[in-house]
Amino acid sequence: MFNQFGLFSLFITLTCNCLYAQSFADFKRVQVESFSKFRDKKDSEFNKYLQAQWKEYNAYISPPMYQKPKPKVVPALSQKTPQNVGPNLVINIKPSVVKALTSPVKKLKGYDATFTFFGIFLGFDFDKGMKNAKFYPRRQKGIINFFSVMAASDYDNLLYNIKVTCKHMNLNDWGIYLLVDKLSHTLFSTPDDAKLFSWFIFNKLGYRVKVALGADKHVVLLHEIKGKMYSTPNYTFDGKKFYVISEYNKSNIGDIYTYSQDYPDATKALDFELKTLPILEKNLQTKTVSFREYGKVYSASYRYNQNLIDFMNSYPQVDYKVFFNAPLEYETYKDIAGDIKQYTDNKKASEALNFVLRFVQKAFKYERDNAQFGREKVMFAQETLCYDKSDCEDRAVLYARLVKDLFGISVVGVKYKDHMSTALHVPMRGDSVKVSGQRYVLADPTYVNASLGQSIPKYKSIIPDSFVYVK
Repeated sequence: MFNQFGLFSLFITLTCNCLYAQSFADFKRVQVESFSKFRDKKDSEFNKYLQAQWKEYNAYISPPMYQKPKPKVVPALSQKTPQNVGPNLVINIKPSVVKALTSPVKKLKGYDATFTFFGIFLGFDFDKGMKNAKFYPRRQKGIINFFSVMAASDYDNLLYNIKVTCKHMNLNDWGIYLLVDKLSHTLFSTPDDAKLFSWFIFNKLGYRVKVALGADKHVVLLHEIKGKMYSTPNYTFDGKKFYVISEYNKSNIGDIYTYSQDYPDATKALDFELKTLPILEKNLQTKTVSFREYGKVYSASYRYNQNLIDFMNSYPQVDYKVFFNAPLEYETYKDIAGDIKQYTDNKKASEALNFVLRFVQKAFKYERDNAQFGREKVMFAQETLCYDKSDCEDRAVLYARLVKDLFGISVVGVKYKDHMSTALHVPMRGDSVKVSGQRYVLADPTYVNASLGQSIPKYKSIIPDSFVYVK
């Protein structure tokens, strides 16, 4: 029995070794074939550069958005009727210019990769040779091997379909990032392979992206971004900052080993601006909010797309101008403009602006981000309207958006070390700030019952850190 068992063990061992040898031989064959079949001259040149000695780079964690904690409780004034001044205002509701979504995917059967992306079912075909790309061995050579297989694959059709889909859905750079990330994790089950696939695709799409090896021998994906990203590990190459987006609001990942040269013609930095909204599948919800003023209850009901809220919720903390300048979804704008219009049309400017100020101050409860989300989070105006609670910056973003969209008045965000307010370019009395040499009257959407020109007492003598210009 012992001899039989020994022979059986020997047979299994030899069989496994043969299978391993055969598998490894296949892997080596794929690598050799890949090196000789690069479809783009740029890939051949870049591959040679990847083989050079990599260098060590030190991490830097970008600071949080606020230097001091925001107030846990905000003060409130006793109600007092302000003087009504200025011309009479009328809200003119703008027509929609957004096209309805018609799905770019006619038939999902037969596609190599399918997934749901904010309510839309997407399908992509890819060259089966891409599946041979593996991060092996787990060092610089493994990254070169992965790149070689991808560069030898027929990737043109996949790139074309990614571009068509992104254009059809009107995706900004952040939307493109999310789509490529979702596709990468659909095609590859291991995170390192998915990151390397994303790296290859982003470079081919023209984005300046690098990969590196962390101290734990795992792949680190680095994106150059336009502007600033808070609470995120980043590294500097030739004066340009590259951020580890996947590690936003997480611990420092330490030093990395990578290269400094960019992929040829990959010159675009990831831009988080949301000038126009993505076209997503409609999942309309309805919300009603109300507030009491001098014994009378005012209410507003509006529709919103939950898929758009989910998209916005995925945003990391980037420059304030991104949040202040994003538009409202048209259904939400039309509904809320219609309800506010019935209360403010033909009222004096100060009365109309103060009504909207009261709406933002009183229709939503105050709650700091850490208590509501467990982290710092600036909300888009669209999000603030959909959540029951918000803090100072969220209210500032919402009030600025409403003032700009409803009345066309010039408005800025006013940033202090631990607070955010707004200021309007209107000829009215009260507390004010100088913005580019012009006087702006303060309007604090967090200071309950305060009217235009009334700021929280502790900030009256403080010079703001910065202003956010609203387009």
